[in-house]
Amino acid sequence: MKSHTAELIVLPSAPLHARIKNTLRARILDGSHPPLSQLPSESELGATFGASRITVRQALGDLQKEGLIYTLQGKGSFVSRPKAFQNVSSLMGFAESMSAMGYEVINQLLDLRFGPAAAQVAQRLGLAAGATVTEIRRVRLLNREPVSLEITYVPEALGRKLAQADLVTRDIFLIIENEGGLPLGHADLKIDAILADAELAAALGLVEGAPLMRIERLTHDAQGRPIDFEYLYFRADTFQYRLRVDRHRPQEH
Repeated sequence: MKSHTAELIVLPSAPLHARIKNTLRARILDGSHPPLSQLPSESELGATFGASRITVRQALGDLQKEGLIYTLQGKGSFVSRPKAFQNVSSLMGFAESMSAMGYEVINQLLDLRFGPAAAQVAQRLGLAAGATVTEIRRVRLLNREPVSLEITYVPEALGRKLAQADLVTRDIFLIIENEGGLPLGHADLKIDAILADAELAAALGLVEGAPLMRIERLTHDAQGRPIDFEYLYFRADTFQYRLRVDRHRPQEH
């Protein structure tokens, strides 16, 4: 029986672009190429590995698809910064979750207004068409860098309480439960990908057309009543959602 070490010896027979990719990946993961550092140029990598520029570009392209590097036109390839992440296995506010992992979270309150609910907002919150709601817009900063724009809609009475609370340093979820006296129950989420328009790009420090992760979240209280409807726009280059999915096999009869 072959040993595991003996099996690794066959790796050099892999395509050259794969060997370049694997070598660079290992150097990125072990910190030899730290986050935001620039990789050697295509010509330097070609000389190091005895490879053509096309082969080097294929290896770099694979690393970019994995999210380990990014390229800047005319400047070269750079190591990506590790993405912050939030587990969605339980209902937690952004600051509540990220602070527990040692991140500093600050909010920029862009706007808080009262006005008639749009049709979709009223429908999601179970309100009459045109009912007054509170709209809150905040940019969430993680370690002083913008990571998401949060647009929240709540019924007017709850919004009056939020307007008196500290929306710069606190999660809306915690304010709802503590000042509002409404224990939260569950949330329904929809996740998709969009491109940033001019408004989103300006708020998040991006160029127009940059990729964003959009989350539509409807949160219910412990009695199942919808009380908080949100659109969350996350920078795709700095943040990710993670979840665990268990397989439940059907019962055999």
